[in-house]
Amino acid sequence: MAKEAEELYFRQILAGREVARVHPVASQMANFLYLIGDPASREAYVVDPAWDVSGLLELAEGDGYRVVGALVTHYHPDHVGGELGLGGMSIQGVAQLLEQVAVPIYVNKHDAEGLKVVTGVSDSDLRKVDDGDTIALGGRPLRFLHTPGHTPGSQCFLLGNRLVAGDTLFVQGCGRVDLPGSDPDAMYYSLTGKLAKLLPETVLFPGHHYGPTPTSTIGEELRHNHYLRIPTLEDWQRLMGWP
Repeated sequence: MAKEAEELYFRQILAGREVARVHPVASQMANFLYLIGDPASREAYVVDPAWDVSGLLELAEGDGYRVVGALVTHYHPDHVGGELGLGGMSIQGVAQLLEQVAVPIYVNKHDAEGLKVVTGVSDSDLRKVDDGDTIALGGRPLRFLHTPGHTPGSQCFLLGNRLVAGDTLFVQGCGRVDLPGSDPDAMYYSLTGKLAKLLPETVLFPGHHYGPTPTSTIGEELRHNHYLRIPTLEDWQRLMGWP
C-alpha cells in the first residue's frame, strides 16, 4: 500500500505479491522494491527495479508518478536483474527498465563494474555515487550511505527518518557475508559503526521480507537484532567463523 504524506510519496512493494505474481521464484526470494517520489513534481525513483519492471512502472503510473531514476542498493541479480543462478533463470531488471524509460541508474562506485557485468548496462547509463552524496527529492535530500560487507559497494538510502537498507540490514537479521565479494569485517563496521548510530526512531525498510514484520526501527533493532549488538570485531569474527 502506498504511504503518502504531504512531503513524500513512499511505497514498499513485495515481489511475488504486488508485482511478479506469476514468477516461479519471486515469492520465495521475498524481495522488497520501493517507489519514492515528490508529490509536487510527481516524479519518483524506483529502488532495486527487478522481477517485473512493467509492473513497477504501472504501479507508479497508477499512483500518478513518473519514474525518473533508479537507485541500486547492490549488484546482485535479485535486485537489479540478470542470471539468478537457479538453473540459469533470467529475471528482469535495470536493463529492461532502460528499454522502457531512459533514466539514470545510481550505484555506488565500488559496485559499478559488478552491475555492468551482471546486467549488461553501459557506463554511460550509470551515476556513480560515494558515501555521503545526495540527490534532491522535492525539498529534502536523499543521502547515500556506503555500507560494504554484503558486496563491496552495498549502499543504503537515508531520506528523513526512513532508511532503505537493501541487503545490509534486515528486520532481526543482516545480509550474507559468505558470497563472492563479501567482506565480513566490513559488514561489522557497516552495521555497528554506521547503521547502529542512526537515530533510534529511524524506520528500517529492508531489501527482503525475512523478518517477522516488513519494517522496524533502528531502536527496535538495537534491542532485538543480535547482529547490531556484538561488542567487538573479534566476537563478530567468531560468530561468522572467520578467519
